[in-house]
Amino acid sequence: MKILIAEDDFMSRKLMLACLSHLGECDVAVGGREAVEAFTLAFSIRKPYDLVMLDIMMPEMNGQEVLKRIRLLEYEQNPKGDGVKVIMTTALKDSCNVMDAFENQCDGYLVKPIEFDKVHELLKSLGLQTE
Repeated sequence: MKILIAEDDFMSRKLMLACLSHLGECDVAVGGREAVEAFTLAFSIRKPYDLVMLDIMMPEMNGQEVLKRIRLLEYEQNPKGDGVKVIMTTALKDSCNVMDAFENQCDGYLVKPIEFDKVHELLKSLGLQTE
């Protein structure tokens, strides 16, 4: 599995890497613009990500905007294809942010602090993990 972790907080990135690195290749972006660039590059060389773990509060571009751009790029390239699985990871648990994320077509939403069991449970429900 190919995974993009988009997270500006150092400790959160380290925790995500510890949680996900055994599942496959993990790339890291520390800001929203960098996340879009990484996703676009992987998509253009036909080695797309299977999973994006996307923080909402990031510099340059927030996670909601990154998600919109990811879905637009996917739609422009393949309007009927399946998209990457995107899990929003954030300290924001208000209903507005949750609803916005799902309206922008995220596949899951985890509130920090992230618990490994909840990550793996969600991955399993999305068909990305079988253990």
